[in-house]
Amino acid sequence: MRPPHLDSLDELDRNLVALLQANARESVAQLARQLGVARTTVLARIARLERTNIIAGYSVRLGQEVLDASIHAYVGIITAPKYGADVQKRLGKMPEVQQLCAVSGEFDYVAWLRASSPERLNDLLDQIGSLAGVERTTTSIILSRKIDRA
Repeated sequence: MRPPHLDSLDELDRNLVALLQANARESVAQLARQLGVARTTVLARIARLERTNIIAGYSVRLGQEVLDASIHAYVGIITAPKYGADVQKRLGKMPEVQQLCAVSGEFDYVAWLRASSPERLNDLLDQIGSLAGVERTTTSIILSRKIDRA
């Protein structure tokens, strides 16, 4: 069962999701005050949003200083036919792979990497390029973020 789209939620759910996106650690009491509803309403809404997988989980966002001390790169990956699942599995075991997306166009996948140094990025790229089924990679190193809505 697919979760509903955000635009199909009522205003209270959309506002609750927006507040949680801004600060997922906000107390239920504070959320209730900001939304003008009872704590039990907020608790029930959060439970339903989690149960229906609209809220799929909570995570930690690293501070800008930590991110700026890392090397970020996007890697376009072309795989041989029938190797996609194996490549995905191996990339999933690399902690520096922050995100992997199946895409249309020239590449089969685009991976977002975060490495601690240029040397580590080079090692990662060598590892990715040597995976069985990877035919070619193209790497773009992030020089600066111009817009970041994360």
